[in-house]
Amino acid sequence: NELSWLDWENGWDHEFTAFVRHVIQLRAEHPVFRRRRFFQGRPIRAGVKDILWLTPAGQEMTDAEWELDHARSMAVYLAGDAVLDTDRRGHPLHDDNFLLLLNAHHDTLPFTLPTVHPGATWQMMLDTADAPGAPSSSLSAGTEHAVDGRALVLLREVLPSP
Repeated sequence: NELSWLDWENGWDHEFTAFVRHVIQLRAEHPVFRRRRFFQGRPIRAGVKDILWLTPAGQEMTDAEWELDHARSMAVYLAGDAVLDTDRRGHPLHDDNFLLLLNAHHDTLPFTLPTVHPGATWQMMLDTADAPGAPSSSLSAGTEHAVDGRALVLLREVLPSP
């Protein structure tokens, strides 16, 4: 049908192919996207939850916010240190922390980037509204980032040097 049909006669959409290649590479490089166990939503290591569900204001969602039938956006924080899986040799897996900004609304919406770790910044890894490319410069926690309508943004948390 129209949703999955490919125009074989006019060739591939090279921009879309590059986007898919970029998403596959992100998944292959980061075990937080290939978890074998369900998220638990509770503190796993050093008081850090494995997943945080956040409002566009950057605050953890409440039970009442889950019940809102008009909500069109949310953010999801994935803790790379709380993967709790091992590699093929039995070594614990560790990964970066990521933030997904999900906007199902038709308008552009601002998202406040949360401060999960003091001094950390956010690096753009993917924006479904833009062509794939090299990660951009860092974004400060506590600032707003506009997400286009019907788009997803993936950010990687950059922790301060010890």
